[in-house]
Amino acid sequence: MIKIKVLIITGLQAEKLIRNNLKDYDKHELYLKVIPIPIAAFITPKTIIYHLKQKNILHSLNSDKSTPIDNIDIILTTGLMKQNTDEIQEQLNITSYKGPSNLADLKLTLDILEDTTLSTSIPADILIRDKQYQEAMNIVHNYQNSNEKIEKLLRKKGNFKIDNCPVGLDFPMRVLGEIANAPQLTEDELLKRVNYYIDSGADMIDVGMHPGENNPEKAFHMIKTIKDNFDIPLSIDTMNTNEIKAALKGGADLVLSLDHGNYSEVIGQIKDYDSKAVIIPTDYKKNYIPKTAQEKVESLERLDDACKAITTIADPLLDPINSPSLTEAILACKLYRERNPHKVLFFGLGNVSELLDADSNGVHAVLSGIAMEVNANILFTPESSQKTKGSISELKTASNMMFISKLRRTIPKNLGINLIQYKDQYKKEDVEIDTEDLPHISAVADGKFIPDQKGSFKIIVEDNLIKAIHYKNYEKNCVITGTTARAIYEEILRRDLISRMEHSAYLGMELEKAEIALKLNKKYIQDFPIF
Repeated sequence: MIKIKVLIITGLQAEKLIRNNLKDYDKHELYLKVIPIPIAAFITPKTIIYHLKQKNILHSLNSDKSTPIDNIDIILTTGLMKQNTDEIQEQLNITSYKGPSNLADLKLTLDILEDTTLSTSIPADILIRDKQYQEAMNIVHNYQNSNEKIEKLLRKKGNFKIDNCPVGLDFPMRVLGEIANAPQLTEDELLKRVNYYIDSGADMIDVGMHPGENNPEKAFHMIKTIKDNFDIPLSIDTMNTNEIKAALKGGADLVLSLDHGNYSEVIGQIKDYDSKAVIIPTDYKKNYIPKTAQEKVESLERLDDACKAITTIADPLLDPINSPSLTEAILACKLYRERNPHKVLFFGLGNVSELLDADSNGVHAVLSGIAMEVNANILFTPESSQKTKGSISELKTASNMMFISKLRRTIPKNLGINLIQYKDQYKKEDVEIDTEDLPHISAVADGKFIPDQKGSFKIIVEDNLIKAIHYKNYEKNCVITGTTARAIYEEILRRDLISRMEHSAYLGMELEKAEIALKLNKKYIQDFPIF
């Protein structure tokens, strides 16, 4: 196999790291050109062209070989270079691409050179991630949008539709988002919540009633109102048979839930409306709640047999950690799947994430992986607290990750999509900058404040926007809105609303905090830390 001759361009600070990282690399023939500029990000195409024309002979990065520049097949610049590589390509007549922004991605970039066309303007690491993401989403979309494929899969045992949503063993796990305490919402609030859930990726919406109350009129009205405004499968979340009957009349596609104590009162109506039902292994009228996995599964099987006139979905009831046992609940899911290989399985992981003081995205990733391993088909969660805001979106991403992982028979890593939000996926290689001979100054915040004659700003985050409210002489003058710190401070500068340097520095700091808070669904209060 003929090796590609690759010339890597870097600056003085990164030379040592590149040599160390690639010293044993032998897939391609590597050459290194160190431009006499400390930081690689400051290198320009003109600088590269100048230095390559000055010295025609290049030396191998990891051997004693040398070669004229005319023999090079590909030039890779740093991905941090501001300009594109077109000028290099034109002047030197050598294919030139942007390499990765971070040295940690350099090996991966070299590995895919034969199979991937890099970009003259987009850093290789971004291009690779985008390509991985697109390939991953194409797999999901193939199962979402191909009517021919969907109809074929629906003929297989265990697959069916809830309204227009295909569900079953051959489809991605569907996300059912609960609107908790729905009766207390106004009609506008209800529709706004539904719209938010759909935008977040929910495949189905669950309307949560108030336990212990009897509001059939409200159940009917909410289901019908949503149905009149949105084309999405709906479930009614109640054990109250009056509310179930009313919701079915309003157009509910799914009943959540039936148990041994209430199924006989509504099974006829569920059949008549061709709806489906989630069954749980309890009998709340008799205060019966099974504890062990064996008891749960046997109770579900008895109820499923009693409800054979309708299509049922089994919910073994996922317990919160230590109440009494998440492990026993997962064992129940596993046992039920082993004994009922074609039945649709419900996985209520919101029971765990809502009752655990931890960031929800990692919890949802792990629980979705467990759900995939036990072949669960519906992931259920509300968004009832600040710490679980964004749960619907997280579960949709997790479902896609696990579906792709399952199809490819790989671990859910490097799929092109991920739930990494607070930490980096890859180690970032630090380029050391020598500061030994520079004067070292200890920074001091003295708290001094001098009012800006052009006014002040109150910064808030609401409605998915950053808002900078400008005050002049203690009166509100205007509000500048945006989703990034840069957009807002550039608008402030354009409108000449600031005059003091320290005010500009302060404003930049606060706007960046607001942007981080917006992205992470954190509470933002001006002048207070967000972590």
